[in-house]
Amino acid sequence: MTTSTPPTGPAPTGTDRTATKVLFVAGTGRSGTTILSSIIGQIPGAMAAGEIRYIWERGFLEDHRCGCGEPFSSCPVWTQVVATAFPDGPPDPEAVSRDLLDRLRMLRVPSMVWRQLRGRPVVTPHPHDEAIAALYRAVIEVVRPTVLVDSSKVPPYGKLLERLPGLDLHVLQVIRDPRANAFSWQRLKETRDREGATDTMEQLELWRSAAMWLVWNYLVEFWWPWRRPSNVQVHYEQFVADPRRAVEDVASALGVDASSVDYVDEHAIRMRVNHTVAGNPNRHDTGVVRLRRDDEWRNAMPRWRQALVTAMTLPGLRHFGYGLRG
Repeated sequence: MTTSTPPTGPAPTGTDRTATKVLFVAGTGRSGTTILSSIIGQIPGAMAAGEIRYIWERGFLEDHRCGCGEPFSSCPVWTQVVATAFPDGPPDPEAVSRDLLDRLRMLRVPSMVWRQLRGRPVVTPHPHDEAIAALYRAVIEVVRPTVLVDSSKVPPYGKLLERLPGLDLHVLQVIRDPRANAFSWQRLKETRDREGATDTMEQLELWRSAAMWLVWNYLVEFWWPWRRPSNVQVHYEQFVADPRRAVEDVASALGVDASSVDYVDEHAIRMRVNHTVAGNPNRHDTGVVRLRRDDEWRNAMPRWRQALVTAMTLPGLRHFGYGLRG
């Protein structure tokens, strides 16, 4: 495939009236981002696509199941998207995946901030960016969504998307108590991504999940202040307590109508299929989905582990609305 060097500077967002709204869901994993994104995907015209940054690995390479239940290579939506984006065949997905992993690493954050302060692209441009742009263009051409929901979460990936032409980036920051987040990262959880397989989700050590919570959440707020009209901040705890309010807040920032989302009651939603390429196993859930606050960490997480995460995330606890004891 022929590639070209992408633009070296960020394109202004929200200024192109022909641009498609992309809701970039940012933060850390195990924070309720998948289910919230899936509910937003129930808004007429919206498409919840899951964590698109993983499409190269989990879609092209490993052929995981789409949210519709079909393998990625058989999904009627994604096969059409791929054919539109790459008529001569996609680039080497392993190379694209490896490159993204390298460019988006948390260890590169200091250099990213330095690049931004010097007026340079936050994420170093790479020829693979043209393939990434082609993929998003194809989704827009094939599906024609009013809002494309991308729950890729990693803030540097959002800065990469910000540079791509034709995308009007809006940012939804989802935050969860860091102790609950760390406890969830240590659970053994099946992915349900491959028929007959028993693959499990990645598990993180306490220090890694705590560091990621602190760095990513501060970085999201630094790059996309939530007080701007196009950006929204939602706490997991508030979302599960009042999902309708949370979804309406996001819809208001996007300028779309969420009134037709099918709420069964205050804490349950009737879900249609979403064509998500990656994410938490609940992306496969359809029918009536009931939300409940998961506070198992309070009793099941050893006190010393709670104390360790509390100490590591202390600079951000009060800032993001949490106390020493949760």
